[in-house]
Amino acid sequence: MWQKFRVVFTIPELRQKIFLTLLLLGIYRIGWQIPLPIVDQSAVSSSASSSQEGFGKMVEYAAVFSASNLRQATIFGLGIMPYISASIIFQLLGSVWKPIEELQKEGEAGRKKINEYTRYMTVLLCLVQSWFYVKLYVMGTNESGVATMVADAFRGGSGNLAFGWQITAVLTMTCGTVFLMWLGEQIDEFGIGNGISLLIMAGILARMPGAGWDLLKNAKYELGGVGSDGVYVETLIILACLFVAVVVGVVFITLGQRRIPTQSAKHVRGRRVYGGARQYLPLKINQAGVMPIIFASSLLMFPQMIFGWLTQFSPEFWGSLSRVFGSGTGFFYNLMYVGMIYFFCYFWTAITFNPKDMAENLKNFGTFIPGYRPGKRTADYLEKVMVRITYVGAGFLAVVAIIPTMISGSLGVSWMIASFYGGTGLLIAVSVAFDLVQKIDSHLVMRNYKGLLEA
Repeated sequence: MWQKFRVVFTIPELRQKIFLTLLLLGIYRIGWQIPLPIVDQSAVSSSASSSQEGFGKMVEYAAVFSASNLRQATIFGLGIMPYISASIIFQLLGSVWKPIEELQKEGEAGRKKINEYTRYMTVLLCLVQSWFYVKLYVMGTNESGVATMVADAFRGGSGNLAFGWQITAVLTMTCGTVFLMWLGEQIDEFGIGNGISLLIMAGILARMPGAGWDLLKNAKYELGGVGSDGVYVETLIILACLFVAVVVGVVFITLGQRRIPTQSAKHVRGRRVYGGARQYLPLKINQAGVMPIIFASSLLMFPQMIFGWLTQFSPEFWGSLSRVFGSGTGFFYNLMYVGMIYFFCYFWTAITFNPKDMAENLKNFGTFIPGYRPGKRTADYLEKVMVRITYVGAGFLAVVAIIPTMISGSLGVSWMIASFYGGTGLLIAVSVAFDLVQKIDSHLVMRNYKGLLEA
């Protein structure tokens, strides 16, 4: 393995791409720590430690899959979330709006036009989201009674900050997200790997050392039983074994495919016979990726916030509903979580996978599935297979999604530590790591070297 890593850095072009990618990721991590001007960071830290429900919980979830830092008012506070949202919007529009669908079929020219529209939508979303963030979080109050997170020296007599600073903060956070979008595009063009995905993975991995240190610092290195008050040696051993098992399961399902055999039709040109080769059409088991978990977890945060606000009118009724959604550990909450994951798995697969287009492409290339006539019969068969394997993929996503909740509730560790044993963060980290290794392997194989995953 060390010999393979040495070979990677002996190729000048590949070495330059890797170092450039690391440099751009380092720039992102530096900007991730730069606060907005005149913001009282001590008040921000106090609010972050006290707000565990409602908005605080929502920003903690969002930080996992958006490379954001909403718990700290920084220039990269929004992360890459607006760009991801804009990309999802245009991907959804491509299946329901004719002009976008036609652009998707135009190839490279259409893709560039959609990317241009995505950038405009990103700026618009940044302006809206950063304005609400500044008004509701930076200038609001928290549960501990911290009156504001803005330095008192810049506040007026009425207790309201000047309108000019609000515009400055909004534009600063918007420029920060646009700069992150540019960093991702530079990694795509001059570095190695998918730039946006690497930014998200860098934000996830950057949290692991701190969470691991907190776990080890608060652990008691003696035998005390599992699930008791405190983290003992037995808990640490179970967490280590569970982490390895979950990573192996994520790798297995992420790379899992249903291979459908295909046959190419033979045709004669002169005295030579072409075609007739037997190949496979790979269909991923987890076709939807991490999007169902992102949608489900995001939507389940809003009921708790709404019910929490309605508690002031009827504390008993709305308060009980707020506790059900706010705890994130109850049976009803997990049941709704699993149900929404299944729904969004089928929903997202239906958008991204079109069996009619795939059957038409196979027919145009003279390829058919043995036992099924080209056209409608092939499309129906592909749709039936995808429905079956999506059920398995959705079940896997549901198990991975509730693992952090189960660990946090049964082993008595914090949610931030438990989130590294499942959920969106682990799926993103594993899938991006495999994509990165595959792109490095393509450079190695092109120069007649063995890939990193080859024996």
